[in-house]
Amino acid sequence: MRLLIAEDDRTTAETLAKRLREEHYAVDVCHDGLEAWEYASVTPYDVAVLDIMMPGMDGIALVEKMRRAGIHTPVLLLTARDAISDRVQGLNAGADDYLVKPFAYEELSARLRVLTRRGSVQRTNRFELCDLVVDADAHSVTRGGEVITLTSREYSLLEYLIRNQGHVLSRSQIIEHVWSYDYEGASNMIDVYIRNLRKKVDEGRGKKLIHTVRYAGYVLREEP
Repeated sequence: MRLLIAEDDRTTAETLAKRLREEHYAVDVCHDGLEAWEYASVTPYDVAVLDIMMPGMDGIALVEKMRRAGIHTPVLLLTARDAISDRVQGLNAGADDYLVKPFAYEELSARLRVLTRRGSVQRTNRFELCDLVVDADAHSVTRGGEVITLTSREYSLLEYLIRNQGHVLSRSQIIEHVWSYDYEGASNMIDVYIRNLRKKVDEGRGKKLIHTVRYAGYVLREEP
């Protein structure tokens, strides 16, 4: 899952980004509304966390601009103002949720999980395919009841695949959703991670679930 954090308080932004990356999210961070618009207009984020009081363009104006441009990324607004009128204004502008500072990180994390579910026909964060189970709330993976230990990046890739099971995902789609802009890695990074996932998820098992579709990408599906 890939998130955008737009927060002018750099300490808050970096603290949030650090915690979210520990939960296997790919995170891009910016500190003003104009830069946030540049990010949001070209990248298909799963959720955007926007501070209302930002230089360049405030969070509410940014949400309005995103919606006018047909960008439907779920938006969680952050603000130090607790007036009902402020909350109503943000929601009317097109935001999906609202969190008042100071807040507990656990509450923000829970709200993000709810927002990621809203864009899916599946109203749960537990995904199953054959005997493979990925619990996005617990960040756990099992197959046939056996716990599978994954690195943070391996987990993020598998979660993206199982959220889109049955759909072929191109390399560009995988990069856009699993890696953030600050990632610096080799050009064959997707091949490496797919190979590692196959060893952990498929190797030694009767049914292979991770498949390569030549010239198209990768898909997670159960085949006869």
